[in-house]
Amino acid sequence: MEKRWPARIAGAAAGAANGLFGGGGGMVFVPILARWGGLAPKTLYATCVGVIFPVCLVSAAVYLLRGQLPLLAALPYLAGGLIGGWIGGKLYGRVSAKWLKWLFAAFLFYGGVRYLL
Repeated sequence: MEKRWPARIAGAAAGAANGLFGGGGGMVFVPILARWGGLAPKTLYATCVGVIFPVCLVSAAVYLLRGQLPLLAALPYLAGGLIGGWIGGKLYGRVSAKWLKWLFAAFLFYGGVRYLL
């Protein structure tokens, strides 16, 4: 039972990040799952996506209920995101774990710098 507490705390942290920032729960989950999850690197990323999806749905529902989600403005990004997600899923098995780590770090770095500027 006590082994579940780190997972619950990680889930709460990822959900809070996702709700506060409109995304970013994966940035919390990946390092936590890497440390505590005992998962192989490729399983780690797939698990993160599987966990973050429902967390994103909850955050989106809260934004929608509060009238803060302009659906028409979001639709073009959703279409591109669906296509990109499909392509990423297809490429996933062909990219080494080392490259996945570097790509993830590069996207985090780029996003952080763009956010600050």
